[in-house]
Amino acid sequence: MAKDASAQGPSIARKAYGEELRIRREAANHTQQSLADAVVCSPSMIAHIEAGRRKPRVEDARRLDKELGTDGFFERFLPTLSPSRFAAHFAPLVELEKQATCIREHGAALVPGLLQIAPYARSVFRMGLLNVTAAEVDKRVGERLERAHILADPGGPAMWVLLDEHVLRRVVGGRAVMAQQLRHVAQLAESGRIRLHVLPFSIGSHALTSSPLSLYTFDDAPPLAYVEGVRTGQVYDDPARVAQCRAAYDLALGDALSSQASLALITSVAEEYEHAL
Repeated sequence: MAKDASAQGPSIARKAYGEELRIRREAANHTQQSLADAVVCSPSMIAHIEAGRRKPRVEDARRLDKELGTDGFFERFLPTLSPSRFAAHFAPLVELEKQATCIREHGAALVPGLLQIAPYARSVFRMGLLNVTAAEVDKRVGERLERAHILADPGGPAMWVLLDEHVLRRVVGGRAVMAQQLRHVAQLAESGRIRLHVLPFSIGSHALTSSPLSLYTFDDAPPLAYVEGVRTGQVYDDPARVAQCRAAYDLALGDALSSQASLALITSVAEEYEHAL
């Protein structure tokens, strides 16, 4: 391998692993499509592994070794791609955020993680975990804020944020925290760092009523969708499933307030919280 994956951090190791897969695939005269057909997975999965975005399952690595004649190489190197500091179901999302050119988020009940301020995130973790220690909460809050650094990078991904009005009205951490949190989101929108839209109560149900959703676009690989539930999360790379998720997002966006009206609503609700203090 061009790089020693075992001596590098997880994201670097995945890139090295993916580059090795590309080299071995091309040496075997396989396209991404033909290799995917041979090992029974989607070509987009091969593309994401080669780009360092996804880690194959053990059974996938075994099939890659068998097809490419690599004598167990890809299975042996799987442990070098883990562990992550983040929860197992959440680790793939962290890598996707770093490499995406565009992120589209829908917040159904909470402000999306990339936009959360520390007091808001602290309340979310404190209420969502059983018998959690203060140190563990602090650790998780730190990790969440670390993810948000991509928003400070001028070369970071473009970001669309679609918030249900429930997110604005659900008091997380108290009125003072909510005022700070909504002011933070408003500032990101006013600066042009995010494109913000709100789905008001007045529209009733909409295409994303039941679930948060994240969509990722990349320069050199097919788009992905991520859906998160209680202690679980699922990355979808099947083109048909991703297209369905994108269509649902577009339908909901069509029902949302304009960016100007959304910003005015968030600012108004922040003022309500401030006046109630």
